[in-house]
Formats: sequence, structure tokens, C-alpha cells
Amino acid sequence: MGGETFKDIVGSAYYIAPEVLKRKYGPEVDIWSVGVMLYILLCGVPPFWAETENGIFNAILRAHVDFSSEPWPSLSPQAKDLVKKMLNSDPKQRLTAYQVLNHPWIKEDGEAPDTPLDNAVLERLKQFRAMNKFKKVALRVIAGCLSEEEIMGLKQMFKSMDTDNSGTITLEELKQGLQKQGTRLSEYEAKQLMEAADADGNGTIDYEEFITATMHMNRMDREEHLYTAFHYFDKDNSGYITIEELEQALREHGMHDGRDIKEIISEVDSDNDGRINYEEFVAMMRIGNPEVGPKKRRDIIMT
Repeated sequence: MGGETFKDIVGSAYYIAPEVLKRKYGPEVDIWSVGVMLYILLCGVPPFWAETENGIFNAILRAHVDFSSEPWPSLSPQAKDLVKKMLNSDPKQRLTAYQVLNHPWIKEDGEAPDTPLDNAVLERLKQFRAMNKFKKVALRVIAGCLSEEEIMGLKQMFKSMDTDNSGTITLEELKQGLQKQGTRLSEYEAKQLMEAADADGNGTIDYEEFITATMHMNRMDREEHLYTAFHYFDKDNSGYITIEELEQALREHGMHDGRDIKEIISEVDSDNDGRINYEEFVAMMRIGNPEVGPKKRRDIIMT
């Protein structure tokens, strides 16, 4: 109803408007959420990113939107103008639905260029690049649990990119493979994606690395996969992943780059006991997954 205000914190973390976190909001929040979706569609990553839910909320409250990173410099000024006005932190200054539909970039015969957007695989690679190494190893464990049927499409895609049948994808093969699907990357972007998927840092992407980095994120919602991954880390079956166990797992996968393991643990350790229980592990795996359905959050107090 018009003029009604609400106080519950509801929705998926990435799409929540700042006024929702302040517990006083109206219908303008829908424009914010659609603006977040549009931002993701245009560049492949969320405008407000963090490995924890509270981190995402803090980023939303700061409301700083990055338009300097690729591919934003090459996108049209009209696209940026629309997203900026939809993600205005002041709901009174935010565009209305009518104004969005009549924006030059949106309306029929408007100014949106007829160029392909990033494809699904590229978006997943970008999401994967933003994850911490803890989550990357967990995804690799889960990738090993997937059935042949679940990864058939990705297997075929890998084969089509591996043009010399070497069993690995080089930087040039990655660029050419994505180009065939309508996505042109700069040298910098291609190298960034290569580094994201190349877990062992040998300069190429092998089959396991490719499946790990590009598999559907809704695999995170399967309890048996999450349970298997948790126990891969929890070597002593204590019910917790310790600093030592995480360090051992990263070393096994050649992904211990000298970063302080305590820093990675602290990102996930919501109860600050210095170790990761199953609930904290599941929360880490499901954060950043846009395919996980919305849920109410009545237990979060913002100050």
C-alpha cells in the first residue's frame, strides 16, 4: 500500500537497499534491488562485495559503487547513468519505476548499444575470482563429487576451448573460446580470469580447475556436497576446521600463497572462536550465490 513503511530485514544480502538495514523503508527498495541486478548483468560481479554477510551490509551502507574497473570504462555513459540513479542511497532521489522505463538506455529505440553482454561462464569466472582460497578449495572438492550428467555441458565447453587437445587451456585458448561465444576480452581481463581459475599457478587451466571455477553455483545448496567438503578440511573429525587444517588443505592444492591463514579464518569465523564450525562453513559457501532463495533476517541488529 502506498505510504506504508516496513521494518523487517528481508531478502538476499547482495540486493538489500541501505534503508532496509536501517529498518525503515518503502517501495523504493525494489528499484535498488533491480539496480543491483543490472550492475551484475553488465559487469558480472555484485556492486557490494564481501565474504561475510555483515561485510556486505557494511558495503551497502557505504554505498560506494565502482565504475572504474573493467568493463565499466568501455560501457556506455547511459548505462552508467541509469545504474547510478537506481543505486542512489537516498530513496527520495532514486529513480521511480516510471523513470527507469523511460530512461534513454532502457526505452524502445533508446541509446543502448547492440553489443553482447558477458556470458554465463564469464560471470561465474568473475564470481570465482572474488572468492577467498578457502572457498576455492572447497569448490574443488565439490567439483570432484559431481556426476558426469551434472558437468556434461562444462565438459563439452572445456573440450571446445582446448583446441590442441592438450588437456589444458592456455590464455590464448581461453580468449578465443570466450570470443566464439560473443565475449571479447582485453589482455588484462583475460589474464585476470586465467589467474582466477588457474589454482596451481602453472599458467594453464586444467580440466579440474575449469570445472571448479565454472560449475553452477546452485551446487552450493546441496547438503551432501557441503558436508563432504567440510569433512575434507576437518581431518580429525572434530567438528571444526582449524587454522592448521586449512593451511594443510591449501598446501595440498598448491594454493598457500603466504597470506595469513588467520585472516582467511577471521572472514568466516562469525563467533570469533578461532576455528570454523559447519554452520560457518555453509554460510561462507552460500554467500555470493544469487541462486539461493531469499530469506528473512530478523536476528541482525544494525547500529
